[in-house]
Amino acid sequence: MSTKANSVDAFEVIKSGLLTTVQDLGRIGYQRYGVPTSGAMDQTALRTANLLLDNEEGFAGLEATAEGPTLRAFADLTVAIVGADMQPLVDGKPVERGTVIGIRSGQILEFQRARRGLRAYLAIAGGIDVPVILGSRSTCLPAAFGGVQGRALREGDCLPINPVGRRPMALSGRRLPSGWVEPISEVLTVRVVLGLQEDRFTPEGIHTFLSGSYRLTPQMDRMGARLQGPPITHRSGADIISDSIPLGAVQVPSDGQPMILLADRQTTGGYAKIAVVVQEDIFRLGQTTPGQVIRFRQISAPETCAALRAYEGRFDALRQGWQGLPEARGSYRLSLGAESYRVDVGGGRGTYRVSLEGVERKSEDAEEQ
Repeated sequence: MSTKANSVDAFEVIKSGLLTTVQDLGRIGYQRYGVPTSGAMDQTALRTANLLLDNEEGFAGLEATAEGPTLRAFADLTVAIVGADMQPLVDGKPVERGTVIGIRSGQILEFQRARRGLRAYLAIAGGIDVPVILGSRSTCLPAAFGGVQGRALREGDCLPINPVGRRPMALSGRRLPSGWVEPISEVLTVRVVLGLQEDRFTPEGIHTFLSGSYRLTPQMDRMGARLQGPPITHRSGADIISDSIPLGAVQVPSDGQPMILLADRQTTGGYAKIAVVVQEDIFRLGQTTPGQVIRFRQISAPETCAALRAYEGRFDALRQGWQGLPEARGSYRLSLGAESYRVDVGGGRGTYRVSLEGVERKSEDAEEQ
């Protein structure tokens, strides 16, 4: 049952799926105490699902891996599903991902095996209301805390949510602009900044890393992903004095095969790190499956900052679009920190375009359905 007096029971778990956990945007600020950050593996998908519902972007939702759960609604609910295509059904009828969905009390929401991608995210209007531990509701599987008793969902679990003021069906029909979520290509090029121990690798090793093709092995989970490909050579061994491990760090142990450290990674480690993956591309990795071909492309620190600003600018444009910006024609300037964005609106419920002024002129078109 619900955890607080004002919580509302939303779903009962009929079938748990392969690995379904409660996740938000992570547990930040506690790595120095040995606490993993955890959080959604594909934060782009979770943030987007929450925005569809007018939730705060960091509200907790469900992360389903490879094969999703079956849930029975306890109340009239509004939900959104973004991420892997798990062919969701409500009472046996297909429903669309990337769209606000109304579910009536007693109806069954069913996820199946993923056809494309690996992880699907279910956001519920109001957000899942499990206890906050160290500033987050995320499940930390390695340490068995957070989420629902620190574990994956089981049959019979009940998921409480915070109550919402709007009618459950008020947002039904809202959908993501066409093409807003990019599919994973056959070869995924991952942007990296070299470091933190770049000097521990030979020039030939760095060249191999940046020019070779690697495949994801079955040894991949929420802690990290092992790759297989041409070995990367060290100058004098792989071991270093243990230091902190940022999200997306690429460690290279003595066998020369890189590992990318992800949401549930350990907080320190003693293998040399050749690079760190750009944040947006870390979340793309959250949708990859064994056998995926990965290539690495070096970018500079200024390019990394520009990429992050452009990434956040897409979310800013999405929020503005749903807040009524596309109701009139014209160009609008939006501010995000020190940067300025131009949004060109086609009029009515037409098209809009966002570009980051002063950094790059590459624009992205999106259709407001």
